[in-house]
Amino acid sequence: MTAFPEAHRPSVASTHRAVVLLHAGSAANWMWEPQLPAVRDRLALTPHLPGFGERIAEEWPGIAGAADDLARRIRDLGAEGPVDLVGLSLGGVVALHLTARHPQLVASVLTSGTAVMPVVGTARALSALQLMLWNRRAMWRAQASALGLTAEAVERYVEHGLSVRRTTARVLLDEISAGAMPEGLDRYRGRMLLLAGELDPAVMAESLEALREVVPHAETRTAPGMRCIWNIDNPKRFNAMLRDWLRGGVDHWLLEPTHVLL
Repeated sequence: MTAFPEAHRPSVASTHRAVVLLHAGSAANWMWEPQLPAVRDRLALTPHLPGFGERIAEEWPGIAGAADDLARRIRDLGAEGPVDLVGLSLGGVVALHLTARHPQLVASVLTSGTAVMPVVGTARALSALQLMLWNRRAMWRAQASALGLTAEAVERYVEHGLSVRRTTARVLLDEISAGAMPEGLDRYRGRMLLLAGELDPAVMAESLEALREVVPHAETRTAPGMRCIWNIDNPKRFNAMLRDWLRGGVDHWLLEPTHVLL
C-alpha cells in the first residue's frame, strides 16, 4: 500500500487558510484523497494520528494526547496561523479536543459522525465483536461492504484495518465508549458545523444533541442518507458541503437534526 502524503500544497500561492483533514479510526489519511480537488486552492494537511497509517508502531496516547500531538504536527507540516479543521468519526473526536485545548489554532471546525456520549447497548456489543475478529480479513471486508466503499477503497480499508494493532484498537474503543466530551469546548467561539449521518449509529445523533447543549452557537445538521466515512461513499456531495463551509456558508442540502431523548 503506497504511503499517502501528509501535506498537499497548492500549485500557486494561496491566501486561504490551511485546512486539516483528520481521518477516521477505521481508515487512515488516504481516506481524504477524494477531497483534494475540493481544497486544491490551499495547503491541505492529512496527518496520521498516532497508532494509524505510517504511525502504527506508536502507542495511542489518549484523545487529549492525540490532540496535543496534532497541535505540534500542524505546525511541523507548515501551517501558519489558525486552520480550518475537519474530522470524521475518531478524527472528529480529536478535532473537538484540539479545539478545546488549543483554540488559538482553530479558525473553524467541521465534524461528522462524532461520538462524544458513552457507547452502550448494541453498539458497545458490536465494538466488542469487532475486537474479537480484529485480525480477520473477512471482518474488514464485511465492514467495508456495509459502508458502501468503492472496490479500490475496500482494498485500502482492509489492508489498513489489518495493520492496526488490536491493543491500539482496544485502548481507543474503551476510551471512546466511556464518553469523550471535551472539557472546555464551551469556551470556543469560532465557527462550528457538527454533523451526523442519517444512517449513523444512534450514539452519533445523541452526541449531536449533547454538543448542541455545550456549544449552542454551533451549526448542527443531519446529512440525509449518509453514514460514517461518507466522504468516500459520496465524495461529490461531501465536497460540495465542504466547499460551502470553507467559503463561509452551510450547504442547504443538510437537514436540521431531529431532537432525541438523552
